[in-house]
Amino acid sequence: QAHLVESGGGLVQPGGSLRLSCAASGFTLDSSVIGWFRQAPGKEREGVACISESDGKTFYGDSVKNRFTISLANANNTATLQMNSLSPEDTAVYYCATSWGCSRLISSAVRRHNDFNYLGQGTQVTVSS
Repeated sequence: QAHLVESGGGLVQPGGSLRLSCAASGFTLDSSVIGWFRQAPGKEREGVACISESDGKTFYGDSVKNRFTISLANANNTATLQMNSLSPEDTAVYYCATSWGCSRLISSAVRRHNDFNYLGQGTQVTVSS
């Protein structure tokens, strides 16, 4: 059965780094996009990062620019989100998803339409001293 497998996350001190991975299992990305959005308690969903399989173009949310880096290993259909200089404001559940465009993926997440092609199970990231 086709699905996304998320890994990484956990507890880190402010200023630290974490790496999230999202692997496509049972399907190939094939000209789609893959990315992450996050949900923190009491806050609106926020688009974090997205990358296009076809041309490698990336999108980053304003709050994570220059701190987070998304990459894609086509050979194993796995996206990676490298998160540096983490702060308590980054604490959230991070979800990876696929769609046909980054704008569509982010909009679907923020508006809670959830019309993704695939959606991962989510992984908790906690930044705390």
